[in-house]
Amino acid sequence: MYIPTFENMLEAHERIKPHINRTPVRTSKFLNELTGAELFFKCENFQEPGAFKVRGASNAVFGLSDEQAKHGVATHSSGNHASCLSYAAMLRGIPCNVVMPSTAPQAKKDTVRRYGGIITECEPSTTSREATFAKVQEATGGDFVHPYNDPRVIAGQGTCAREFMEQVDGLDIAMAPVGGGGMISGTCLTLSHMAPEVQIIAAEPEQADDAMRSFKAGYIIADDAPKTIADGLLVPLKERTWHFVSNHVTDILTASEEEIIDAMKLTWKHLRVVMEASSAVPLATILKNKDRFAGKRVGVILTGGNVDLDKLPWTLN
Repeated sequence: MYIPTFENMLEAHERIKPHINRTPVRTSKFLNELTGAELFFKCENFQEPGAFKVRGASNAVFGLSDEQAKHGVATHSSGNHASCLSYAAMLRGIPCNVVMPSTAPQAKKDTVRRYGGIITECEPSTTSREATFAKVQEATGGDFVHPYNDPRVIAGQGTCAREFMEQVDGLDIAMAPVGGGGMISGTCLTLSHMAPEVQIIAAEPEQADDAMRSFKAGYIIADDAPKTIADGLLVPLKERTWHFVSNHVTDILTASEEEIIDAMKLTWKHLRVVMEASSAVPLATILKNKDRFAGKRVGVILTGGNVDLDKLPWTLN
């Protein structure tokens, strides 16, 4: 099993710079006062496809040789990786086939199709997703770009933390949501070299808390079909991401569905950016554990902003 290196991250950053945005960092006096911490939000929702995953996807797509690229790329994803891989494939001019759960937000399906991605739907479970994907890849021959358990993807996601360290000095804690663990692994990869003194804390929904239970147990625990409004955090850790989580993450904190929705609304109102429910989980856990974060300089990665405006979480029963 190949584990990406810090040098892989540096190479990835040079490769993808023409295809990504160097996203801004936003602050809010209100949220600082509310939490008792200094919060710095890295706005990956401002990437062109609306999510941080364009980093890893672009590194994989533009790292292919012409011979490898001729059959395109393929993946399975609940939304943002599918969108970002379709976007990167469109830029390179190669096909992209994606398997998506039938329950994925319509906004994310629309984005995939806008970038030329070809969608095959599956049942909303890890088992169905992987079985359907095996058939699609056999039929298309596309290079498999796993949403997170791929060294190219992890190296690409690590470029976000590199930029963050260049934009904000003296962070005590870095936070990101965790599902499969691509972003948190990339963060670990980068910070363990650039700023090993920074604690890395992952945030997860209570209703999809397999990473937290894995962290406590010391081995991967995989739920097949969890249900949460944070639809980007439905998948389990895999071997590569578990390597980073188990070796470099300080803690994993969880938040309830109501706490996630409240944090999402607060961020929309006071940070004035559109973010999806998965991105609100870190702030929800900070609000839930104020004593732990009080007086700290905390970097929070806002991972995505692809929201179905007709189905906002606070409008659903």
